[in-house]
Amino acid sequence: MEPATPQVPGPPPIPTGIGTSFFRRMPPLAFAIVSLAVVFFLYQIVAGVIVLLLFKGRVTVDNVQLFRWTTLLGQLAFILLPTIILVRLRDAHVGAFLRIRLPGVQETFATVVAVFALQQVLQGYMMAQDAIPLPQQLQRYVDVLKQLFEETHSPVEFVFVVIVVALVPAMAEELLFRGLVQRSLEQAAGGLRGAVFAGIIFGAYHLNPLSVVPLMALGIFFGYIVYRSRNITLAISAHFFNNFLACTAVFLNLRDDFVVISPQGNPPSSIILLNSALFLVVFLGATLYFIRLTDTHHLD
Repeated sequence: MEPATPQVPGPPPIPTGIGTSFFRRMPPLAFAIVSLAVVFFLYQIVAGVIVLLLFKGRVTVDNVQLFRWTTLLGQLAFILLPTIILVRLRDAHVGAFLRIRLPGVQETFATVVAVFALQQVLQGYMMAQDAIPLPQQLQRYVDVLKQLFEETHSPVEFVFVVIVVALVPAMAEELLFRGLVQRSLEQAAGGLRGAVFAGIIFGAYHLNPLSVVPLMALGIFFGYIVYRSRNITLAISAHFFNNFLACTAVFLNLRDDFVVISPQGNPPSSIILLNSALFLVVFLGATLYFIRLTDTHHLD
């Protein structure tokens, strides 16, 4: 009599819930596209209509605080919450899927220095773009909206603006783009390609033609941070620091696009180009240091 063949345990059963089963069986690229469409509809369409009804296209000193609260709640309700729900429908282990881990001090320092340097490098591009004048009415609207939204008059108001402009966007957008979207694109197209594609989508998704190139550059770098470190918290920290710096510059009566070697006023193009060249060296050095730090995390 032959011995019984040992039973090999099979894969865990797929949940039978209709929604959960649908999202878990969906190909990674399709899941990323559907998720982006859902969040786009919620944040750009639904939230956009709410803002239009509340403010009728006008943000003034009298209603700017309500506008900030509306922006904050919109980011939480229409970006962050849907992202977490979609990831949960896709994978039972939300933290592992999003690659949420505590970052190391050296890795955090390297990414923050690199992002600050990259921001300074991009001032050279912004200088070239500013040479192309916008229609006067559009430029006036953009300047007034930025001033009302970012300008603060007290430390308490500054903290609230930092929460609205830096903290919540860093968490919500990184969990969506470097968490859900990039993780799915990495599964569909490979690690580095997924990071690049997610960064390009990140820049385009903001629907801001004035900042699309810098946003894509930052998005690709944030994606590379996650690709190398397998840690989305580093990208959240870098994203927060980038936005926090702009808020702090406005609070200190500097331009939010200031250059380090000439922070006051409007420096000549030669100074901006010199600043960009110097910080390109800093960016490359900080990035190489980050690569060395993350060799133990990186998987080809």
